Amino acid sequence: MAALEKATGDVVFKFEPFVLHVLCRELQDAQLLHSVAIDSGFRNSGITVGRGGKITMAVRSTHCLEVPLTHKGRMMVSEEYIEFLVHVANQKMEENI
Repeated sequence: MAALEKATGDVVFKFEPFVLHVLCRELQDAQLLHSVAIDSGFRNSGITVGRGGKITMAVRSTHCLEVPLTHKGRMMVSEEYIEFLVHVANQKMEENI
């Protein structure tokens, strides 16, 4: 809280979700893994085919969180709300595990 009170710009509380990149030999392998990921709840998963035919399957969750806390040095939320955000982010981390 002391650091937030000293902030002169914008501060954002951000939680990044789980991401796993898997390099696949065949497109069919990536498609199978994609189906398993989607069925397991990782709805932001996808397949990328890069230059040279490199096939990457990304397993991504939707558990992101991004909330502005200060704007131009002005506190926009209460300390109680920040404690709530930390609690929510910790729950999301447990879901990632």
